[in-house]
Amino acid sequence: MTALTTARAGYRQALAHEWIKFRSVRSLVWTTFATAAVPVLGAVFVAATESLRPDDTVLGGSLSLAVVAQILAAVTGALLITGEYGTGTIRTTFAATPRRATVLAAKATLIAGVTYALSLLSCALAHLVGGALLEDGRYAEGEPWPALFGIAASFAIAALLGLAAGTLVRHSAGAVTAVVGVLLLPSLLGPLFGGAQRWIAGFSPTAALQKLTQTSDATAQTVGSLGGWPSLLVVAAGTAVLLLLAAQTLRGRDA
Repeated sequence: MTALTTARAGYRQALAHEWIKFRSVRSLVWTTFATAAVPVLGAVFVAATESLRPDDTVLGGSLSLAVVAQILAAVTGALLITGEYGTGTIRTTFAATPRRATVLAAKATLIAGVTYALSLLSCALAHLVGGALLEDGRYAEGEPWPALFGIAASFAIAALLGLAAGTLVRHSAGAVTAVVGVLLLPSLLGPLFGGAQRWIAGFSPTAALQKLTQTSDATAQTVGSLGGWPSLLVVAAGTAVLLLLAAQTLRGRDA
């Protein structure tokens, strides 16, 4: 019982420390703000330019820039740990919380929770703005519920993917490059794998996002033929495996 209490106290303390650091690092605050702002700005832009296709939906059109926002969420996740490696403060973090897996768990909880909450609010607002600005009756409405919950989850998964990449690579530029590649390359390379295309092209938070937003761009050739929710589950499982690998790597090397 004592050991369990100590472990829990260590996790709560680590989470509190991570929240303080998160709020005090400008790059994290600004990328998080941009992640939340881009979907709403995209909805305004698309409505103002009337650039939707006739077969698109209000939901898909309103979230036209959601992929960009999702990439920013992944970048934020990577910077959450690479910034500490860059400044050397990671040593102080590990001195305060020697259990490195606890540190990673606290970072994962923080970035996933913040990203999910903000992206759900942002994407719901973008949909409302798009519905208000787009011409009534010109486009199908789409089905925003429960899709918006899955869309927010895809943002959180992207942020966790960035955190895993940052933990493994430890350098900001390398981690950002790696996670952007993971987000975009599956849909580009999927057609090269023949019958496995539905798995390869759909193995990305970006692919799941495009399916859940019900955009007309989400064709089987670009994002795989799995449905939005199955694709999200596949990506979540892959991200969980990558986080476990990152935790194991973190335990076995020097800061």
